[in-house]
Amino acid sequence: MHAPNSSSVVLEKRKPSGQKNVKVKKKRVVEEIAPGVSRVAHRIVNSYIVTDANEGAWVLVDAGLPTSARHIIKVAEQRFGRGARPAAIVLTHGHFDHIGSLRRLLERWDVPVFAHRLELPYLTGKSDYPPPDPRVGGGMIARMSRLFPRKGINLGDRVQALPSDGSVPHLAQWRWLHTPGHSPGHISLLRDSDRTLIAGDAFVTVKQESVLAVLTQIQAINGPPSYFTIDWGAAQRSVQALNDWAPQVAATGHGVPMSGPQLIEQLDALAEDFYEIAVPDRGRYVREPVLADEQGVVSVPPPLPNPWPKVAGAGVLVLGLAAAISFIRRRRE
Repeated sequence: MHAPNSSSVVLEKRKPSGQKNVKVKKKRVVEEIAPGVSRVAHRIVNSYIVTDANEGAWVLVDAGLPTSARHIIKVAEQRFGRGARPAAIVLTHGHFDHIGSLRRLLERWDVPVFAHRLELPYLTGKSDYPPPDPRVGGGMIARMSRLFPRKGINLGDRVQALPSDGSVPHLAQWRWLHTPGHSPGHISLLRDSDRTLIAGDAFVTVKQESVLAVLTQIQAINGPPSYFTIDWGAAQRSVQALNDWAPQVAATGHGVPMSGPQLIEQLDALAEDFYEIAVPDRGRYVREPVLADEQGVVSVPPPLPNPWPKVAGAGVLVLGLAAAISFIRRRRE
């Protein structure tokens, strides 16, 4: 197994004659987590550059945040030369933090985009994603999720469905697996030769709902980000399928990639106790999933009632009664 390691660009700075050359180590630009798989981190989310030694091509997996385009292009040109572009872009799913820089990248690169057929409605302008659920708890990011973009984008004929046979265009060693739950057409990428997994958000290695965990990147396997997960039964089955495959390296959409015994133990625990570890105690989609098809969202469960207006109303009533009783007592005195 290839252990994850950091890869930095090292240049030699020439000194005048008679002085020694000094190696200057530049800031890390890419992290290789398995042969031919490099992580490009964008603050709260990851993209991956995947190369195929046999085909001599490379593919970008996910497109990060709206501010990620410049960083992705810079990394690509440092790796592959000026003007480098991928053979394709593959999306694990189409949430805003995985397609944020897609339009800008496509303005620069004339390349196809591939996604699962059930994700295409949100990438061709046919449907918006269901509302996020800020009531799932777990931290400030979950509470902020009501502000996150969920509107679909329209890539037109630039996006197409992944091959139905499970193959990944331009990556002969890889195959895709439908891992829904977090989104209808969510996929993960698997390389059977060394059990390397690109999991997207089927599970992640950070508690994505918590600002503190995200900022510190505390590494621990968690279920999919709960505020956007719309079918917990499907999410559980997806985690179980990935655990049954027994990955040795897991590159996730959020958090630091994980490998070895730590990955095996924690993923097995998540699969075994998914409902205790991952599923919120309450939430809009906990008891009833979103229904979706090839046209997009079909039905969405109603939002949970907000208890705060009732609590506030009860508080006002109590204060009013207390004031009235106090007034009557003073009048009697």
